Formats: sequence, structure tokens, C-alpha cells
Amino acid sequence: MAKILVLYYSSYGHIERLAEEVAAGVRAAGSEATVKRVPETVPEDIARKSGFKLDQKAPVAKVDDLVDYDAVIFGTPTRFGNMAGQMKNFIDQAGGLWMKGSLIGKVAGVFTSSATQHGGQESTILTFLPVLMHLGFVIAGLPYSFQGQMGHAEVMGNSPYGASTIAGGDGSRQPSKLDLEGARFQGKHIAEIASKISA
Repeated sequence: MAKILVLYYSSYGHIERLAEEVAAGVRAAGSEATVKRVPETVPEDIARKSGFKLDQKAPVAKVDDLVDYDAVIFGTPTRFGNMAGQMKNFIDQAGGLWMKGSLIGKVAGVFTSSATQHGGQESTILTFLPVLMHLGFVIAGLPYSFQGQMGHAEVMGNSPYGASTIAGGDGSRQPSKLDLEGARFQGKHIAEIASKISA
């Protein structure tokens, strides 16, 4: 059974919700899922004033935790077409693991959210991938066998690069049924790949 870490950063809860579905997909594949979040770097008083969701139940990860898993599925909102600073700060501390080659051969994928349908979902995932490749991860996305990304009858996230959702400019839109299905599919897909590699 593969051990999968779902590691995320979420300001307002959208990525946290997707992380839960990614983990459900991992478990549906018969693998072990652990959900953790990266540390918040915004001072608490500012985070509260900004309406951040500070009551998230996932424990805070340490960089060395990455070594303990066969795969890591990263979740981050988009910030100007790139990963959130909190996630980048966390990964930037993995230099020691990079030096030792500790993450080479592990599977990784990325899921995200943005305020609008063209607000940087794909660029966020695509700019995340070079970082993971430098660390030695084997990359997996959300293949077109997930037919949910083929429609256009509703506002929807998801792309072949990874699962995603659209939060709306004011954060009021929650992940749709289709967005959640994409997250679950990606979790299951990556768990299946990790199980084959780690067997």
C-alpha cells in the first residue's frame, strides 16, 4: 500500500476542501492518505482581518515529512499565476532534501484554485512543475480519462495538468460537484501510479 501525503495551503478553505477530496481518491485506490498543510506566514492579526480560515484541522507539516511518503500531491491557490508564497516558502526549505536526493522517484501532482475561470489555474500548476522536477519527483496530472474536464455547460475547473476550482472574486463560490470529482480522480490516479512504482 502506497503512502500519500496531500500537502496544501488554503487561505479561505477552497483548497482545503479539494484536499479532502484528493485524500478520498487516494483511499479509494487502497492507499494511505495523510493530509497536512504548510505553515501560515501571514501574521495572525492580519489573517483574521482578511477573513482567512484559521480553524483548519489538518496538522502543519515539516519539510522533512516529505521523505516519509511515496507520493506528494500539492494544493495551492494561484497568486498572480503562480503558487502561493506560503507554499513556495515551504518548498524553498527543501534544499537539504534536494542535496541528498531524498525525493527522487517519488510521484507528485498539483491541484489549485483561482478567482476566475482564466485566473491562472493552468499557469500555477505549470510553474509549480519545474520546482518538483528539480527535486526529482515523477509528475502526474489529471488525464483525459476523467471525462469531467471535457464539458462547457457550466463554469468549471480542472485541466490535464491537475484538478482545480474557481472561488469567485469574493471567494463565495465553493467547489462544484465536478471540481470535487476531478480532485478525487486525481488522488486515485496518483495513488495507483505510486503503488506501482513503490511495489
